[in-house]
Amino acid sequence: MKKMFLFCMALTTLGGSIMSTAMPAAAQEYDWRRPGYDRGPPPRYYDGPRRHHHDNDGRAIAGGLAAGVIGGLIGGAIINNNSGPRYIDPPPPPPPRCWFEDRRVPNAYDGGWHMESMRVCN
Repeated sequence: MKKMFLFCMALTTLGGSIMSTAMPAAAQEYDWRRPGYDRGPPPRYYDGPRRHHHDNDGRAIAGGLAAGVIGGLIGGAIINNNSGPRYIDPPPPPPPRCWFEDRRVPNAYDGGWHMESMRVCN
């Protein structure tokens, strides 16, 4: 399910980038009055062609970035929901408690006994 969702998201992104081709910008001056030679004098509130001054402070870019971050967080939360059961490995058993003791063991060469230090664990 997760791989299918990621595949669909990648396909949508790629398709959107391919389909949204930019049109060339029109650089002519726009005069909103009616076309033709008999346009008449401009109205008294007309102060030249319309120019939108938005101070170019990057609000649209910041808004797009914020929307992308928020969308990514929501998408990640949807993908990584922890609603289903999950298998978690049990912790490993504790290591055995061991120590060394001196024990008497038979000697294989002469039939006698000798002391050896042996590791003893619980």
